[in-house]
Amino acid sequence: MMKNSPRWEPTMTAESVDLKRALEAILFVSDEPVPLVSLATAVSAPVRQVRDAVASLVEDYDGKLDGPVRGFELREVGGGWRMYVRESFDEIVGDYVSVRQPSRLSQAALETLTVIAYRQPVSRSQVAQVRAVNVDSVVRTLLARGLITEAGQEELTGATLYVTTELLLQHLGINSLEELPKISPLLEDGRDGFDE
Repeated sequence: MMKNSPRWEPTMTAESVDLKRALEAILFVSDEPVPLVSLATAVSAPVRQVRDAVASLVEDYDGKLDGPVRGFELREVGGGWRMYVRESFDEIVGDYVSVRQPSRLSQAALETLTVIAYRQPVSRSQVAQVRAVNVDSVVRTLLARGLITEAGQEELTGATLYVTTELLLQHLGINSLEELPKISPLLEDGRDGFDE
């Protein structure tokens, strides 16, 4: 006599611990919020199982599973999940990043920063289209240096939008973005000047 296959229950088995670690690894390297469906596809698991595993990770990071409260947290934003520094450590991390990071930017970082400054708010994919290269690591560097910041999500795609910060203005010695030089006097607003 054949038994019905057991229904999955949200208990923490060795298999679900591996699932949690796999999700953790994906979320650790993601610059954008990752929807549950994308996470489920990445780990080849049912969405319901992934939802339960993510909820367990949230509790784990928040110290609700007999462990310590972590210096980072998992938040649901823009239709997906993403890791963030816990708010209580923002100042410490900000100080570390601004003091410990070298002051010079690479050519790639300068080019990416220029695109963001002139086209903001702009998503990573839009910057990548202008530069015709992957800009993920450069955007991370600019975020870490405090030269750009997140400014919400694009309405249609949910992609994170980036803008420049006051710190960039200070480094450039200007008071507002209006003082940036025009890309080309022949272009209407300079927004198309990167394609040439």
